[in-house]
Amino acid sequence: MIDGIGIDVVDIKRFHESLERTPGLREKLFTSAEATVKESSLAARFAAKEALYKALSPEHGLQWHDAEVINLPNGKPAFLFRGQIADLIDGATVHLSLSHDAGIASAMVVIER
Repeated sequence: MIDGIGIDVVDIKRFHESLERTPGLREKLFTSAEATVKESSLAARFAAKEALYKALSPEHGLQWHDAEVINLPNGKPAFLFRGQIADLIDGATVHLSLSHDAGIASAMVVIER
């Protein structure tokens, strides 16, 4: 049964400008492993966290570092959950799709229970 669906779209140039304008924003939003990817991929990871937030109920209190976007050995993106989010997601399957092209990054999350 689908428990939640979320989607988000990010303008990569605007995202870059936000990172440049706001010192510490990169560290606030991303784990040290996430922060090493190129900016278009980073924008897609931000979209993934926003899409996850939308797929969950708004009362959950998502902390940015508690949902890390990783790549599985086959290259497929997935979440690594920690903290309260790990407890909230426990037992659910979370599907994640990322894309970036033509200056736009996007993500879709589907939560199944």
